[in-house]
Amino acid sequence: MSGPLDGKRILILATNGFEQSELEVPRDQLRAAGARVDVVSPETGDIKGWDEKDWGRPVRVDKPLSEARESDYDAIVLPGGQINPDLLRVEAEAIRLIKSFFNAGKTVAAICHAPWLLVEAGIAKGRKMTSYASIRTDVINAGAQWEDAPVVTDKGLITSRNPGDLDAFCAKIIEEIREGRHERRAA
Repeated sequence: MSGPLDGKRILILATNGFEQSELEVPRDQLRAAGARVDVVSPETGDIKGWDEKDWGRPVRVDKPLSEARESDYDAIVLPGGQINPDLLRVEAEAIRLIKSFFNAGKTVAAICHAPWLLVEAGIAKGRKMTSYASIRTDVINAGAQWEDAPVVTDKGLITSRNPGDLDAFCAKIIEEIREGRHERRAA
């Protein structure tokens, strides 16, 4: 049985403190659609999620950030939570990787607090985006046009607000990857 993403490779970039559902739901739905999905992190072994009000379940890291290359993948997915993107946005290697996906015209998807990573990478300016409500001002101050919608797409850049938007977020990721590369100015 074939899926809409057969032969596609997707990188999920996360570290300790990722929002549990925002990593697991995209990982599982994208795999079910036929994609090979790798969890990439500055950490090795397992990383631990945050599940609502406490630490969640560990997730196995498939590849260290130091070995991840944009050229090996069709898309990058950035789960949120408060802790995860705040830790990743000070990792120069993580920001370079996100920029490389964007500059290559590949699908870049960020949910919840993960648009902080897009802000840090210089990607937000001039883009239509959404985010978790508490970082709305950060996104606007970075030059984005913020919208309160379950999923906002701007030429392959996908953003969503929170775990309640995960089904729409995952469906849009599948659609955008199937469309292929997107023309946009470099970050």
